[in-house]
Amino acid sequence: MDAVAKVAMTLNYVLDASCSKYRDTPAIGMAMETPLSYGEFRERVLALAARFLSEGIVKGDRVALLGENSPNWGTAYLAIVRIGAIAVPILPDLPESDVHHILGEMKVKALFVTQKQIEKIYELRAEMYGRIVTLDDAAADHAGPEVVPMSRYAAEALERFRQDAEPAILPEVAEDDPASILYTSGTSGFSKAVVLSHKNLTANAYAASSLMDIRPGTTWLSILPMSHTYEFTCGFILPLLLGGRIAYAGKSPTPAILQKLCEHEKPKVIFAVPLVLEKIYKKRVLPQLEKSRVLGMLCKFGPTRKLIFRKIGAKLIAFFGGQLQLMGVGGAALNPEVERFLHEARFPYLIGYGMTESAPLIAGGPFGDRTIAIGSTGKPIPGMQVKIVDPDPATGIGEITVCGANVMRGYHNDPEATAAVLSADGWLSTGDLGIFDKAGNLHVRGRSKNVIVLPSGENVYPEAIEHRINTYPWVTESLVLENHGQVEAWVYPDYEFVDEQTAGGSRIDRRTYIEGLLETLRSEVNEQLPKASRLARVFERRDPFIKTATHKIKRYLYHGTAMVG
Repeated sequence: MDAVAKVAMTLNYVLDASCSKYRDTPAIGMAMETPLSYGEFRERVLALAARFLSEGIVKGDRVALLGENSPNWGTAYLAIVRIGAIAVPILPDLPESDVHHILGEMKVKALFVTQKQIEKIYELRAEMYGRIVTLDDAAADHAGPEVVPMSRYAAEALERFRQDAEPAILPEVAEDDPASILYTSGTSGFSKAVVLSHKNLTANAYAASSLMDIRPGTTWLSILPMSHTYEFTCGFILPLLLGGRIAYAGKSPTPAILQKLCEHEKPKVIFAVPLVLEKIYKKRVLPQLEKSRVLGMLCKFGPTRKLIFRKIGAKLIAFFGGQLQLMGVGGAALNPEVERFLHEARFPYLIGYGMTESAPLIAGGPFGDRTIAIGSTGKPIPGMQVKIVDPDPATGIGEITVCGANVMRGYHNDPEATAAVLSADGWLSTGDLGIFDKAGNLHVRGRSKNVIVLPSGENVYPEAIEHRINTYPWVTESLVLENHGQVEAWVYPDYEFVDEQTAGGSRIDRRTYIEGLLETLRSEVNEQLPKASRLARVFERRDPFIKTATHKIKRYLYHGTAMVG
């Protein structure tokens, strides 16, 4: 029984079990293209795994994936772990220097890469990446003799696999074997190589599957990078586990392209980062309310506001194809004002909280639970223990620590960093601050490293102030920092909004208008804050902030710097 259980918690078992149930059901493909069935998908994975073995890639070897989402990416990943090798997904937005660092440290046996990414490896020595296979055929146009396009590589593997009278014997893979090494893209500036086992990933997917009833055959539209654990677990493993059909949007879609894809695919599930919904709220919802004085007045009253929001919510669901049952929101904190709108609009969203080290989901939902409070991340997922340690006596806020089958094995070749966050009995220190409410919902207050401690001893949570600032329609993003004992903010304006409002004016008029916006914002936000944590100054930022894959600002880049645009 134990042996069966250990096999059942591998990624290999997830694919095998789903194929046995849904063999002829559509499984995976690019949006608006014919997908592979579960049977076809599994056959390609097995064929590629056999070819890996024939080329000397064995259990424990590392193989990197550097590219945008595609069925080929998923096929390569599952073929890698099929033989007990370790996949090293690399975020496609990483700069060339980070890619070089990862490949130099990992010493991979092979690299799967796309045309858009291949220039990042031109200057690397061959021993840093081994064989190169291009995930998209277009990349072969620039390929040297040592580079093989995936279409040919996979076709040859499939032909050999079908003709082989004695199929390759694949190594046994256990639940505790490492499946992935992922480099974090956090805001602290110290990227770490997180080792996740088969069980870490499958346990998280199994737990997530209980948060909502999603039927086989459901279409899942994938718009986030698979190389991030959020999309990998929730947007790849989870739909495969449930017999879903994954449709990849390709590159990050604009709202117009997203609307077109949704109109064609009519997805029922999408996982997104808050930025997607916050942009839609600012660009499509707020303008409707601000242009109509009558609507603005009616929205001040609860019953009429809910009625208006529900009509807008219906339009939003139509924007996403008309059949949306769930939009998962995670990777960063959702602005509370936007969430209040979604709640009253009866938009089918679910907030999740997690981190790479927990594969990633820690808390979320369950869907339909009416005790979930706005601003919280819902309840801890099944099988996950969550404790608040060292709570502040006045507020009850303390560090969030977690324990469960999805918690990482540790950081690759870094026992000191591992010991700093992972206790001997398996409790992970997240570095996040939080508190539980009476209904058992987890409220995340921000990163412990981000808390501003004023000379008065008062704690200021910058993320909460940023949420208030970001509700302004002319604000694209903001960052709150401490400067010589005072709280200050940088604001990156929506310059399209500014241009519309100052059309026909001079540069001086434009500058005066922006300065007026900044001062009005400072005054209005301060009215909502305790006296000690009010903003002393608000500055214009003239370039976007540098962000992680899930659009969180890399705060460490801006600490101790002068407030200049």
